[in-house]
Amino acid sequence: MATWFLIIIYLAFISLGLPDSLLGSAWPVIWPDIGSSFGSAGIVFMIIAGGTIVSSLASGSMIQRWGTGTITLFSCFLTAGALLGFSMAPSMLWFAILAIPLGLGAGAVDAALNHYVAENYKAHHMNWLHCFWGVGATMGPIIMSAYIAGQNSWRGGYAAVAIIQFILVIVLLVTLPLWKRVATARKLEPPQNDEPVERDKLQSETLAKVGILRIKGVKPTLIAFLFYCGVEATVGLWGASYLVGARNITAETAAGWISLYYGGITVGRLITGFITLKVSNRVLIRYGQLISIVGGIILLLPLPVSFSLLGFILIGLGLAPIYPGLLHETPSRFGRENSAKLMGYQMAVAYTGTTLLPPTFGLIATQTSITLLPLVVLAFLIFMLLSVEKVNLILNKQAKVNFLEE
Repeated sequence: MATWFLIIIYLAFISLGLPDSLLGSAWPVIWPDIGSSFGSAGIVFMIIAGGTIVSSLASGSMIQRWGTGTITLFSCFLTAGALLGFSMAPSMLWFAILAIPLGLGAGAVDAALNHYVAENYKAHHMNWLHCFWGVGATMGPIIMSAYIAGQNSWRGGYAAVAIIQFILVIVLLVTLPLWKRVATARKLEPPQNDEPVERDKLQSETLAKVGILRIKGVKPTLIAFLFYCGVEATVGLWGASYLVGARNITAETAAGWISLYYGGITVGRLITGFITLKVSNRVLIRYGQLISIVGGIILLLPLPVSFSLLGFILIGLGLAPIYPGLLHETPSRFGRENSAKLMGYQMAVAYTGTTLLPPTFGLIATQTSITLLPLVVLAFLIFMLLSVEKVNLILNKQAKVNFLEE
């Protein structure tokens, strides 16, 4: 039963990833068709991410009231309906309206499943969970590229993804009773997370008194989440437009290349899921950041156009272990008593990065040039690296203090 349950969770994350990459990969052909402007993709993206912020902050109380299975089912239904609406949307106004249920559907299930896996499963399951998000995010541009090339129809691409989402809704509906049975069984078992269950009692009491945001290391961790999601979403949203506008690549080829960027994230998370059996999350996060920075540098240099593909793939591979690694570290770094609330904060800040940074770049690119994308991406990656290393420095100092006190 536990195996089937994990498969259901993985399927839910496929449904979470499918819509994330569609807008950016199809936008070069969408905006002229609906009579909008190039930079208005940022508005749609902002509304989607705003919805995810609201629902992720409310996820804790919603899960307590209705349960993870019901929230997952309803969220998938919301996203499926929104995507079907996108396929028929006649104008930018309808894109903005339909972005609301798409964002609300994504936020609650994301926070709930991340917290559940961080609490109850080992690190490799967290990586594989987000690997399946990458499966969905990779499938999205591939499907869209096929419809743009074959039928010259971005609407058909959205309709196809909506149908896949509705199939997942049916699967979740049929298996809904399994969530309750597994939840009951989990209460009788010890946590499966590979981090310590108990923390020092005095430290736990101190953390509870100072409040979540005043715990040492929390603020730079939140900044790291901000820039991680900012860079991931900025590349996903504007990467195809950069390839078309700055590198003179056709829209269907650009969509295919961006699918390889998401493919790099997916393959990277599949591989790091195995590597976490031997290597710590902290080491994987550091090397992932360095690889993504190398990809950003390749994208920035005046190299032949084929190197742009290599740059996108390396950025994707480098990003792969960062997000699931940071999420999985939450209970061990800041205490299980704080992890549920902090997970919601992390989701909210992450979606804030998704909400603000890509649209901000869209406005800049509209006034200047899309060729600035590599420089902005590289800056985001460096800010993220500095934030994560600051957290590591704080944790190392705490570990030395605790060792001396013992």
